[in-house]
Amino acid sequence: MTETQRPEIGRTVDAAGIATNVLESGPADAPSVLLLHGSGPGVSAYANWRLTIPTLSERLHVLAPDAVGFGYTERPDGIAYSMQQWVDQAVGLLDTLGIERTHVVGNSFGGALALHLAATHPERVDRLVLMGSVGVHFEITQGLDDVWGYEPSIENMRRLLDLFAYDRGLVNDELAQVRYEASIQPGFQESFSAMFPAPRQRWVDAMRTPDDVIAALPHKTLVVHGRDDRIIPLENAFTLLRLLPDVQLHVFGQCGHWTQIEHAAAFNRLVVDFLTS
Repeated sequence: MTETQRPEIGRTVDAAGIATNVLESGPADAPSVLLLHGSGPGVSAYANWRLTIPTLSERLHVLAPDAVGFGYTERPDGIAYSMQQWVDQAVGLLDTLGIERTHVVGNSFGGALALHLAATHPERVDRLVLMGSVGVHFEITQGLDDVWGYEPSIENMRRLLDLFAYDRGLVNDELAQVRYEASIQPGFQESFSAMFPAPRQRWVDAMRTPDDVIAALPHKTLVVHGRDDRIIPLENAFTLLRLLPDVQLHVFGQCGHWTQIEHAAAFNRLVVDFLTS
């Protein structure tokens, strides 16, 4: 299989000086939606959104970039990973593609990034979807500490995947092998381990948007969370429900941190209806 045939490899776009891998799908003249992935080991936009993109792209112009430090985006030497850096990259991507305003869907770490983007560039964001989102104060869970402290091995990857999914039937040795191999591609683990060194509560705090700033956001927002999430606590969703002025909340029972995978069809319908109504 050539690189251009690999589904995780899209087009390369200059985003604030960073050669960014972007999956793009759907009608170019439709409203845009920017999908921001989470921060698990070996993650990429494709791994996070592979079951979401086909449905959303039926009615929306979908952009799913690999944030710098993740996936197949370049990793510039000496880069300092921060929310500001990731926001700058996202805005740079929109600028290069000539997109003035977009819906934003953020998963976990990507939810924190979506909140920062909306807070610092409110005119560039239409509606928000925050799924299993970071971005508010919480005490780091053992699950998140384990995810950010991942050391590559098939056994460790299998253990993490068991944390992500409520339905253990979704987790098997083949998936663990695939995700393990993704996590050890050149540069992947090096940037990942440099991003969230212990003690890791400080990175949770660094991703927070202040409560008063969240409370002032004017954007229509859908908050989605798995009731049984062991990575990001359900309480985060209720915090966002209390703070955001124009907000609705949907909680999936029998669901862990993988809402978009464990309840893919229902999640996709929910998001499409919210973004196109």
